[in-house]
Amino acid sequence: MIRLFHVSDVHFGREDRAAIAWFDGLVQAEKPDAVVMTGDLTMHARRREFAAGLAWLQGLGVPVTVEVGNHDLPYFNPLARLFRPYDRIGAIERLIERPLDLPGVAIVPMVTTARAQWRLDWSKGHVSSRALQRALALVEAAPKDALVFVACHHPLIGAHERMRSSTRNGAEAFKALAVAGASAVLTGHVHDPFDVVREAGGRKIRMIGAGTLSERTRDTPPSFNEIRIENGRFDVVLRRLGPEPDMVLPKEKVE
Repeated sequence: MIRLFHVSDVHFGREDRAAIAWFDGLVQAEKPDAVVMTGDLTMHARRREFAAGLAWLQGLGVPVTVEVGNHDLPYFNPLARLFRPYDRIGAIERLIERPLDLPGVAIVPMVTTARAQWRLDWSKGHVSSRALQRALALVEAAPKDALVFVACHHPLIGAHERMRSSTRNGAEAFKALAVAGASAVLTGHVHDPFDVVREAGGRKIRMIGAGTLSERTRDTPPSFNEIRIENGRFDVVLRRLGPEPDMVLPKEKVE
């Protein structure tokens, strides 16, 4: 069995230290095959926040890939955001958008953040043609018998109220990834977990969201997803800090 810990929206600067310690303990005890971090490692993209995030990721001791979230781009310095958006990431850069190949599983990164957009809320997602083409090339290059998971920050489609994030070109990207053979898209951003099944391009594909390990919780306490993969199939197990037992996330079917 291959086990992935899918975590998101840790927001160093507003991290929940008890949740971080809980997650660290599980990683050390259970040794998942990889950790997939789907964005918003920091709260305000400050250097000290990235330094804390890097120290945390390096201490996990397992393969890690990290997506860039909207909070990981400079917020208070518009010039840095436009011209040097990744300048503060520093040593963590080698983990950003890093494809991972595991036995029977391929993790493919895809960028959904934008330095600027023709709308007021730049926190919302955007899939550029370049980002999609890069992801599609990696999907198509994966072994034919592998399950392919695409990792990005923003949900590509909206299924209900908490997911109305309006990712530009998201539906088109979701369909293209399905046609190319992706099994699921792993995301964050909304701070609550979900597992949505949808038919796109004649194939069923899942969009899976992780919760948060920050203080900025919504409906769910601090949590992450464990993805268990065996014999070409996979389940998503919600793991929450607190007394609630682990549970397989119910699949929500969306037309």
